[in-house]
Amino acid sequence: MAFDRRTFLGTTAATGAAVALAGATSTPAAAQQQDVKGPPAPRTYAFTVMGTTDLHGNVFNWDYFTDKEFDDKAHNDVGLAKISTLVNQVRAEKGRRNTLLIDAGDTIQGTQLSYYYAKVDPITARRGPVHPMAQAMNAIGYDAAALGNHEFNYGIPVLRKFEEQCDFPLLGANALDAKTLRPAFPPYSMHRLRTPCGRDVKVAVLGLTNPGIAIWDKANVQGRMTFPGLEEQAAKYVPKLRSMGADVVIVSAHSGSSGTSSYGDQLPHIENAAGLVAEQVPGIDAILVGHAHTEIPEYRVKNKATGKDVVLSEPLKWGQRLTLFDFELVWEKGRWSVAKVAAKVLNSNAVAEDPKITRLLSDEHRKVVAYVNQVIGTSTQAMSSAEGPVKDVAIIDLVNHVQAETVKAALAGTEWAALPVLSQASCFSRTAAIPAGQVTIRDAAGLYPFENTMEARLLTGAQLKDYLEYSARYFVRTAPGDAVDPAKLTNAESIPDYNYDAVYGLAYDIDIAQPAGSRITGLTFQGKAVDPAAQFVFAVNNYRASGGGNFPHVPQAKQLWSNSDEIRNTIIQWVKAKGTIDPAQFASVDWRLTRAGVPVF
Repeated sequence: MAFDRRTFLGTTAATGAAVALAGATSTPAAAQQQDVKGPPAPRTYAFTVMGTTDLHGNVFNWDYFTDKEFDDKAHNDVGLAKISTLVNQVRAEKGRRNTLLIDAGDTIQGTQLSYYYAKVDPITARRGPVHPMAQAMNAIGYDAAALGNHEFNYGIPVLRKFEEQCDFPLLGANALDAKTLRPAFPPYSMHRLRTPCGRDVKVAVLGLTNPGIAIWDKANVQGRMTFPGLEEQAAKYVPKLRSMGADVVIVSAHSGSSGTSSYGDQLPHIENAAGLVAEQVPGIDAILVGHAHTEIPEYRVKNKATGKDVVLSEPLKWGQRLTLFDFELVWEKGRWSVAKVAAKVLNSNAVAEDPKITRLLSDEHRKVVAYVNQVIGTSTQAMSSAEGPVKDVAIIDLVNHVQAETVKAALAGTEWAALPVLSQASCFSRTAAIPAGQVTIRDAAGLYPFENTMEARLLTGAQLKDYLEYSARYFVRTAPGDAVDPAKLTNAESIPDYNYDAVYGLAYDIDIAQPAGSRITGLTFQGKAVDPAAQFVFAVNNYRASGGGNFPHVPQAKQLWSNSDEIRNTIIQWVKAKGTIDPAQFASVDWRLTRAGVPVF
C-alpha cells in the first residue's frame, strides 16, 4: 500500500487537534503576574514524553514458554499491563495534557501471544480478531510508534492490518515504496500541547526504522519497499518539521546508538545509527532509541553543527522499563525554545499490572495458554539447555537433527542429494527444556523463540573451518591450569549466546587457551579429517544466511533451498510426526572445549 499524503495529513491534523483539545484552558495566576520593579518573569512550560521499545508481543508479565509468571535474575517484570500502571502514574503527576507516549518499534513479534494472532488465529482473516498489542496500546493511549524490523516478519498484510487496528500512527520516514520512493508509512506525526501561557507547543515525532529489514525480511519486502539510511532521512525531514513550526523535534528510532552493525558489509546502511543521527543532523532535541535491547537511561551526544546536546534514552526491552524525557521550555523572542532536557527510566517491576489491561485481554491470554499447552508427543528422557553454551547437549542436537533431516528430505532427488548435510544451531535460551514424558507445543517452541526460517547453502570444508573459528570467539581465553568457572567462559567481546553456533555433523575441539582464530582442532567428518575442498550442504537459519552475526562465507554461498515456515514450526511438526523424542537416535558429544588437548569438562 503506497503512502497516501492526504490521508496522512488528515491523520496528523486530527492527532494534533485531539492533543490540543486535551490541553488545559486555565492560566495559573503565577504565569500572569509580573514583577513591576524588574523585568517580567520568563514564561516557561514543562512536559514529559514517555517511551517504550522492543515490546515484542509482551502484554502480561507472563512467560508462555515456561507457562508461569516471568522472572529473571534481576527480578525484572515485563509487559504493557505493567507499563500502563507507570504511564497512569506519570500522567497523574504531570497532568495528561502535559505528556505524550511513544514507542520505538518491534511490537508484534516475540511471544506466543503475538505469534498466535499472526499465524494461528490471524488478524488478517475475514472477521479476524484485533491484535492484542493494538488493543493494549490503544487502551493505554499511545500517540505514535516507529516501525521496528520485526514488524515485517509476518509479511506486509499482517503489518498493514495491525496498522489499521492502531489508533495511533506507525511511523517510518525511511520505509519507502520501492517503485515511487515515496513514504510507505507516515514519516512523522505532529502533536500540540496547550500551555498556560503563550501559544501551544508543537512537538514533532519523526519515526525511523532499521535498514536491515531489506535483508532480514527480504522475502517480504523485496520489490515492495526500500529502506535508506537513518541519517539521510533525518537530514531530509528535521528541517521540514522545523519549517512547519515544530518547537520540539523528537526522533523515535528503531536503531541502536553504537554506530556499529552486527552484519559487517551485508547491510547497505549502518544498523545502529541513532548516535550518528544525533551527531550529524542538527535540530533534534531527543531520540528514543530501540533495537539493541540495552538499557540507556540517559546518553548525551553533541551535535557537530550546533554544539548542542541531544539526549538519547533506551528503555529495556519487553516493557521492563519506561523512559521519561522531561522537557523545560521557555518563551522568548516570540517562540518556544528548549531550555533543558533530561531523561531517566522507570522500572516496571515496581508496580502492579493495570487491571484495565489484564481484563481487556484475559480471553486472548487464556486462548494462548491453552494453545501452547497442547500435548504433541513424548520424550524418553529430560533434556535441558542450561549447559548448552559450554557443552554439546542433546537439546541443541535435537534442533540440528530436525534441521538436517528437513534439508535432506527437501534435496532428495536433486543434484545435491548425495552431499552430506550439516546444521548450525545456537543456545537461544539457557532455560529451554524438554521434559521426560509428555511434550507440549510450548516445550518445543521454547527451543526456538525467534521467527527464523531455514535455508540450505553450499560450503566447503575450508569455509566451515573459518565459520567455526569465528563462532569460537565466543569463549573467553583461559590458560591451562587457570580455574574454570563455566559462568565466566562465554560471551567474550559481549557476543550474545545466539551468536555462538554449534555445527552438527562434524567433530571438533575448541582450544580456549588459544587466541581467537586459532582454536579449532581435530576437525573431522565421519572419523576422517575434513578435506578443505570437500563440499557440504549447510542447514542454516535465514538470520545467518542474511549476514546476522557477520559470520563468514554463508551470505555469499550458493543457496540450494529455502523454506518460508518458521524453524519453530518445523520442530513442532517433527515431534508430532515422530510421536516420541529419543535422544539415543540423534544426540552425541561431537564438540568439546579443551586446553592444550585436555578437555575442560
